[in-house]
Amino acid sequence: MSRIDPAYLVGLDIDGTIVTHEGELLAPVRAAVQRTVSAGHHVVIATGRSVLGALPVLGALGLDRGYAVCSNGAVTITLDPELPSGYEIVEAVTFDPRPALELLRGSWPDAVVAVEDLGVGFKVSAPFPEDLEGVVTVVPWEELMAEPVTRVTFHSPTGTSEDFTKLAAAIGLHGVNYAVGFSAWLDINPEGVSKGSALELIRRQLRVQPMHTMTVGDQRNDIEMLRWAARGVAMGNAPREVKAVADEITGDVYDGGLAMVLATLPGVGPGTLEAS
Repeated sequence: MSRIDPAYLVGLDIDGTIVTHEGELLAPVRAAVQRTVSAGHHVVIATGRSVLGALPVLGALGLDRGYAVCSNGAVTITLDPELPSGYEIVEAVTFDPRPALELLRGSWPDAVVAVEDLGVGFKVSAPFPEDLEGVVTVVPWEELMAEPVTRVTFHSPTGTSEDFTKLAAAIGLHGVNYAVGFSAWLDINPEGVSKGSALELIRRQLRVQPMHTMTVGDQRNDIEMLRWAARGVAMGNAPREVKAVADEITGDVYDGGLAMVLATLPGVGPGTLEAS
């Protein structure tokens, strides 16, 4: 496939966009991402996952060079197969988690808190009800607040996303950037940091014109990057408020909605083997 010019910066969420909620990567989606790279576009994963959580998906997609945005924009890495770990952290933005954690403490009966231990895993207030990437260590509450972190995650197995949206508003989180996830999952990042802010820094580094940017996502932590891009695309499975900020809406993740929209980029096309 010939490489096109100008190349686009294409920012892609992982969960609910590239992979289904069960973690399945559909063959047509993988093929479409590979055609997008072959056409010369800059495909940049932009995810709420940690670096350790993003690496398996990057590997499955065959992405071993370029950039990736992790931890909702707080961590940016460059990919290089010649490095021992296959990547290098080029930026990690941290913040003092104490003010937010003091507000959250005791605000939801069965909530569990995790702070990211960059490149290692997570420190948690109690055994986490869902899998986290890397080494997970239960520590006293005070240790969660002991040093700056890239992200705080607040999660409950009994709440809903609507519950946590109301909770965040009620306790008055200030001086941070936060997003409520698919379930009762509240991610807190440094103020001003988002997937969109990280992608803007990458855009400048790659010297891509703003008009040649596209992002695709499905959740509230994608809102900033959908607004940032010249072409922000919401998945068909996205909540109403995410679709409201998008320029357009593609198909559901289970129908390969990402493959549909990638096929519209210059030089990509629908391919010939997507039914296989």
